[in-house]
Amino acid sequence: MAMRCALTSLPARLRSPAVVASGTRRLLSDGKGRVLSEEERAKENVYIQKMERERQEKLKKKLEQEKDAADKAKSGADGKVYDTAL
Repeated sequence: MAMRCALTSLPARLRSPAVVASGTRRLLSDGKGRVLSEEERAKENVYIQKMERERQEKLKKKLEQEKDAADKAKSGADGKVYDTAL
C-alpha cells in the first residue's frame, strides 16, 4: 500500500508504465549485466528479424518439397501404369 501511495505522489513525467506496473524500471540488457544502448538494441532487433525470416524461408521450402514428394507418391500410387518410353 505504501508503494502505491509513493508512486501516485510522483509527478507524471517521472512515472513510466514499466515503473507503475512493477514498481521498478526494467532495462534491456545483453545477458552479461550490461545495459544495451538504443543503437545496440536496434541492431539486435534487425539481426533477430533477419534470422526469423531465414528460418521461415527454410521452413516454407521444406514444406514445398514435402508437398511435391507427397504429390509424386500419390500420382504413382493410383494404380495406373504410365508409359515413359515414348
